[in-house]
Parts: sequence; structure tokens; C-alpha cells
Amino acid sequence: MSDGLKVSVLDLVGMRAGESTGSAIARSVELAQHVERLGYTRYWLAEHHSIEGLACSATPVLIGHVAGATKTIRVGSGGVMLPNHAPLVVAEQFGTLDALYPGRIDLGLGRAPGSDFQTMRALRRDSKQTGDEFPELLQELRSYLAPAKPGQAVKAIPGQGSNVPITLLGSSGFSAKLAGILGLPFAFAAHFAPEYLLAAASLYRESFRPSSALRKPYMMVAVQVIAAQTDAAARRLFTTPQQRFLRLIRNEPVELLPPVDSMDGLWQEFERAAVESRLSSAIVGSNATVKAGLERLVSETEADEVIVVTDTYEHTDRLQSYERVAEVAEVAKEVGNSMSMGVVDSHRAR
Repeated sequence: MSDGLKVSVLDLVGMRAGESTGSAIARSVELAQHVERLGYTRYWLAEHHSIEGLACSATPVLIGHVAGATKTIRVGSGGVMLPNHAPLVVAEQFGTLDALYPGRIDLGLGRAPGSDFQTMRALRRDSKQTGDEFPELLQELRSYLAPAKPGQAVKAIPGQGSNVPITLLGSSGFSAKLAGILGLPFAFAAHFAPEYLLAAASLYRESFRPSSALRKPYMMVAVQVIAAQTDAAARRLFTTPQQRFLRLIRNEPVELLPPVDSMDGLWQEFERAAVESRLSSAIVGSNATVKAGLERLVSETEADEVIVVTDTYEHTDRLQSYERVAEVAEVAKEVGNSMSMGVVDSHRAR
């Protein structure tokens, strides 16, 4: 896929009802090894807390586990919710990961809580935190990953001078503008907030200033994708993520559920509208349909990379979907050829 569209993976480590956490994590490791063989660029793991059905709360631990089970693919966070953590601790964690797997670790950062208000309070321990302090926390974190300054009292050891690559994640214009001003890559969460995608993409590019990290804008778009032999087969598999979002709206456990022939009768009209709105950017269908959808997405957003979110009940369906996306990415060379990251290789520059 070196000449095609760059594609990556975002994994929430979904669990089936009654399944052990270890079993769900083992599937994620198998998927990471699978997409590495297919030539995917990176494998990111999300951060969510206190959500029954998702096993991705200890994100740095999972990153280390997946990186240790793979050889070449970049592994990182999609993302670490920085207000939930002390910047020094994040720098130490990712500095350690970088020392173990040099040149393969990504640090994607967001400012959302990754859960409900009560869990946010339990994580942050401070009722005054709102997420607006994100730029200050980011500045502090970057100081721990940069070379130490003379007289610097607190240092991240390991971490100081590691220059672990940072990407800002967002579902609105806040992080898009901040990423542009700081000259950092930006990843938009269109897999659950598609309505702000085009505005955020435009704002990021308008705000962008070249930096030591990045010479020109680099935008990633996370999007739900399910590819199957036929459009009908893919739409049936898609009922699994539809059921997940429906259960999320109802504040129920979001374990992976088997696909159904139709969602009719499972949701009320207002629930259907809410789920379909959340998943309106999803690309679902045969190879030809997915190819057309990816080309349209890249054309509309000028995305440099697509981060694919695929959750199916059967693991084989998930593996096969990522295989089909890899085939499509090879075909879409006219879309991907003009795109290059332009990131300064901090590991080579050390």
C-alpha cells in the first residue's frame, strides 16, 4: 500500500457478552498482526472508562502489549485523554514505550473524558476541570518529551528528549485549530461526530503553521468501515455497530451483539435518527462501494490518511473486512499518490 491511500486501525477492544477481557485483547493482537502483514500504517487503541463492553481503559498497557506482539507497524493511542492524567506520567509511560519500541510509538491526545461525568470526576479528582486547560497540559507534556532545558527541575525519565510524535484528536473545531496553530497532525473522530468533519478539516488547514514537527498539514479521518462480498452482506454486519450505538444511547452495556437481518422493531424512531446521525459517515458495502466511499471522503476532506474503525461480531468478518479495505487502498492510487506526511523524523534526528 506504499503507493496507495494510507490506512490505519482504531481499536476499542470490543467484548462479547460474557467474554473474558483476555479473550477480547487476544483478538486485538491477532488483528494487529493481520493488518501489519497487509501493510497498514498504524494501529491505535482508544481510551474509554467504565463502559461495559470495551476493554481499552488501560491504553498504554495495551499499546505495549500490541507493540510487543508486532514488528513494524506503528502502535499508539487514539487517544490518551490528557485531562484524565498528569502530563508527567503520560511522558514517562510513552517515553518507556518508545525506549522499548523505538520509532514505532504514536501519542494521540484528546481532551474529552472518555466516559460519563461521574467517571470523569473519579479520574480527574478535581471538579473544576473542564477540558479547557488542555492547551496548558499539552504544553507541559511536550516539555517533558523535548530535550531538557538548563535548570529544568522536573524531568520525565524515561521520556525526556524522546520526541514521541504527537497527534491531536478531536470531534470539533477546538483541537483542529490548536493542532494547526502548533503545527501538529490532526485526527478527526468522524466515526461518531461526522457533522463537524468538513468544518474541522477546513479550520485545521486554515490555521496551520509549519513547525519543527510538521512542514505541512497532515490530517487523518477516523471513520466506520465495513467491507464484505456484497452491499447486503455488509449492511447486515453493520447492524452490530448500530446496536452498540443504540445501547450507548440507552446507557446499556455496549458488548458486541450478533448481526440481525433488520433493525426494525429494535429501535424507536428518535433512536434510529440518533444512531444514523452518529454513523452517517460510515462506509459500508462491497469492495466497489467502499472504494467509492473512501475516494469521496478523501476528496471532500483532503485527508492524508484514513483510520478505519471496524467492529463485527465474528472475528473472521473483521479480518476479512480489513483485507478488503487494503485491496481498495491499493486501487485508490489516484487518491493517495499526492499525499505525504512531511513529518520530521525525530528518531532519526536524535
